[in-house]
Formats: sequence, C-alpha cells, structure tokens
Amino acid sequence: MKKILITGANSYIGISFENYMKQWADDYQVDTVDMIDGTWREKDFSLYDVVFHVAGIAHKKETKENAPLYYKVNRDLVIETAKKAKADGVKQFVFLSSMSVYGMETGVVTKETAPNPKTHYGISKLEAEQGIATLASDDFAICTLRPPMVYGKGCKGNFQTVCKLVKKSPVFPKVNNERSMIYIDNLCAFVKLCVDRSLQGLYFPQNNGYVKTSDMARVIAETTQKKLWISGLVGVGVCAMRPFVGMAKKAFGSLIYRDTEDFGYEYCVVDNTESFRLSVE
Repeated sequence: MKKILITGANSYIGISFENYMKQWADDYQVDTVDMIDGTWREKDFSLYDVVFHVAGIAHKKETKENAPLYYKVNRDLVIETAKKAKADGVKQFVFLSSMSVYGMETGVVTKETAPNPKTHYGISKLEAEQGIATLASDDFAICTLRPPMVYGKGCKGNFQTVCKLVKKSPVFPKVNNERSMIYIDNLCAFVKLCVDRSLQGLYFPQNNGYVKTSDMARVIAETTQKKLWISGLVGVGVCAMRPFVGMAKKAFGSLIYRDTEDFGYEYCVVDNTESFRLSVE
C-alpha cells in the first residue's frame, strides 16, 4: 500500500484528490494534515511515501496589506514543508504550482517559455518552485505541476463566473478563443500518475482539447435547461474590448499550453463536454 499525505486541509483540490483516490482504498492510504496552526510540524512524515502539497492562497484580491501573506504561505510554507518531508525520509514531494508563473493573460506557453509572473500569487509560486528545487536528490523526488485553470463542481474562479453569466443573461458572446483548462478529476488522475510512476521534474497537465468559452457556455445552458443565444455580433464587441478590459481578456482571450504533453493525455478520464456538465451546480 502506498501512503500519501496531503498537506493542506480544506483545499478544493486536496479534498477532491482524497475523494478520487477512494476508488482504490485497498492500494492507497491518503491522509490530510492542517497547515494553519503549526501542529503539522510535530507530525511524523516518515510514515508516508509521498507528500502532496496543496496549501496556498488563491482567489483572493491582492492588496498591499495582504502581499506578505502570499510569500509566507505560498513560498515559505512550501519550502519548510518540503525540507521536513526530506528530513523525515519521504521519497516524493508533489507541489501544486500554477500557470500563473508565466504572468500571461493571453498567448501560447511552451516548455521553453520563461516564467515572468506579474502578481504576488504568481511570484510566490515561482519562488516556491525555485526554493524546493534545490532539495531534489536521488532519494527525494520533486514533482512540480503547473496546471492551467482548474474547474469542477464546487470550484471557485472563472468557471463560476461563466456559469453566473449564463444564468443571468439570455445572450452570450461567440468568440473563437482557445483556453487550456483542466477538469478536477483529470488533475486528480494526473497526480495519481505522478505517484504511481514516482515522477520528478516539471509537468503541465491539461484537458485533451482546448476550451472555447462559448462552447462551454452552451453546454452549461443545456445542462441547466436555460435558453441561451450565442451571438457573433456580441462576440465582435467583446473582442474589441479584450485589450482594454481585464475580465473580457480572462474569459474570452486565448491562453494555451502547446507541445507540453508527456503522457498522451492518458490521465484525461473525462472529456471537455462531459466535464462541463458535471461541474454545473
């Protein structure tokens, strides 16, 4: 039996992964430890083969006042946790980073694209990556994941923004954009793949197929039995706004990973259309 410790209680991705792995309860033991009160420092990590670190701050408006918290939680806590895992004899540390390290709202990211984060969230994630990279050794594998937008039932972020727009408006813009995204079960399947193969290095998990925002809206509308008119004329207006309006750029701009796939999408257990249906609340 392989034993996995999730560092970060009440995380959407951590809870989802723990529930996902219950399918193989005879083969994996998955535990979670809270990272908030500091008691995790007394926990014996040597009982585990893998530490999957998900604790972090996201989906919070950045301000001058809360900036230090990003570095305390998204960088310093990661490095401290990885050091403890290594000292306690854990064999693999899986770190959930983010596509945000590239600092791009639109464009194409490849394995050769240099990180250039613009937000405290992105900077703190990249500095955490750099901090734990120095700990890697033959006996301690560092596996870093930079997923694009993660979505699923109960998630936060842009997917819920699109859901709300579909529910409130009879019209939705038709825009021929492309987005790299990953459904929560596909991400969980990728983490399982990392554990099973004791992977180390940098990875870019994403759905098998880019997402067009208007196609996603259409499926959401069908699932909720909402009449929705997908309008090309409104789409033209949105395209004109994209360079100037941040929300239009995030929702309707194109941002993709290209030529980053290493496993032939074998971890994509749910296709795009079905994942949108399953994600609607």
